[in-house]
Amino acid sequence: MPINLNIGILGHVDSGKTTLARALSAIASTGAFDKSPQSQERGITLDLGFSALQISIPDHLKDAAKSEEKLQYTFVDCPGHASLIRTIISGAQIIDFMILVVDIVKGLQTQTAECIVIGQLTCKKMLVVLNKIDQLEEKKKQQEIEKMTKKMKKTLENLDIRGCPVVPVSASTGENLQLLLDAIGEFSFIPQRESEKPFLFAVDHCFSTRGQGTICTGTVLQGSVRVGDEVEVAQLKLSRKVKTIQMFRTPLQEAKQGDRIGISITQFDAKSLERGFICRPGSVIQCRCGIIKLSRISFYRSSIASNTKFHITAGHETILASVLLFSGYSKFAFEEEYRFVEVNQDEDSKDENIFVLLQFKRPISVIPGILVIASKLDLDVATTSCRLAFYGKLLEATEDKDFQTNFLPRLKIFKEKTKKGTIQRVVNNSEAIAANLLKPGSREVFIGMHIQLSTGEKGTIESTFGQTSKVKLRFQEPLPQSTIDSLKSKSCPISVELHFKKYIFDRQKKIRQ
Repeated sequence: MPINLNIGILGHVDSGKTTLARALSAIASTGAFDKSPQSQERGITLDLGFSALQISIPDHLKDAAKSEEKLQYTFVDCPGHASLIRTIISGAQIIDFMILVVDIVKGLQTQTAECIVIGQLTCKKMLVVLNKIDQLEEKKKQQEIEKMTKKMKKTLENLDIRGCPVVPVSASTGENLQLLLDAIGEFSFIPQRESEKPFLFAVDHCFSTRGQGTICTGTVLQGSVRVGDEVEVAQLKLSRKVKTIQMFRTPLQEAKQGDRIGISITQFDAKSLERGFICRPGSVIQCRCGIIKLSRISFYRSSIASNTKFHITAGHETILASVLLFSGYSKFAFEEEYRFVEVNQDEDSKDENIFVLLQFKRPISVIPGILVIASKLDLDVATTSCRLAFYGKLLEATEDKDFQTNFLPRLKIFKEKTKKGTIQRVVNNSEAIAANLLKPGSREVFIGMHIQLSTGEKGTIESTFGQTSKVKLRFQEPLPQSTIDSLKSKSCPISVELHFKKYIFDRQKKIRQ
């Protein structure tokens, strides 16, 4: 069986991605090259398309390939239209390296930038194709190619993407196509596979075939599967046996990570699953609430605020979730305390770790450590702003329906609160009476807590005083005479401040300093 290398073809709409995929491929899946009636009608790619090309193992890979003689490129043709960004993100999560297609006439466009970001997050290598060179004026052709090549390399270097080949081609005429194939061959590598991990299969199409049952096509993300294995349709919690496995119509007994395959399972309605995971039973959870460490996407210019909603993509699913930000100086652990963050700005301190609590509108299928990408897909598709906001690996997740009772209270996330009052009178050089610091009904909770005067002296709340809002303060050191004189004269008002922490998910509503 050939070694499989998954190559994503991404770029702005109408940059010639599907034409390029067709020109490079020798084998096509049933839905490749915009064969669907909807794609034909609109004239654009609407879904992921898959095709393949087998070549002899390049010389520089022969030692690593061991006994294998063939390398198979599986091309993943992704849509380019802004409204289909969900599909683009999900497609990019199954690739080993990316071909970024740029229309050399139009240059860098909005979705080009988004595709670069997606490529950075999901794969290790990128190759740029400057397409449609046949549309350049012959006299200026070489000059324009050199100009755009220089611009692309500069753009990528600014994003810390270096050593990226840039190949000018015409997918429609075939010009420089062999040059591109040679570049892909030199750029190829043997992907590191994790066949010992639990089987995880990202399903992108599902349909019924007479006599075969339901066929689920997709990419093996980790582990391996054999004919006869019991697998689980994760979203539906259905266990079924694998009847057959095929790779581009070639029957297989076994498939492993990276392979593009179709598996048939019986007694399963194809209409009940469009996209999702098939896995080793019990290895995928339906996450209702999870935590990631926030990594901000540099192109995203808006603020990221707590109690707002983002579209969260994991695998082939995109689901709306509300976010809550919190920060700390250590790795995430339930035992640690974290500060609530209202808004994360682009220029915020890099010293702290910013974490994100995600509460999903409905459950999303995940495995531990899965890549999570957050977007603002409710922005106008005509916007020139990047809609991809942040990303991170899933650190914690729960599928508990009652997560608000059982999961959230484990999080020690606090808001910093401040109360201010005034000194009404001085009892002696160690005691004073403060007013308007606390409400009458809540004063007892704060007894024993530390306070500080605006002049710097520190003390504690010793007791309540009277029936109103007053409290008695006791100071650690005797008050200086200058402070006592100011308090007595009332010529220069001195205030008292109380700082404390209020824990967001503490069901007992305890207050601490």
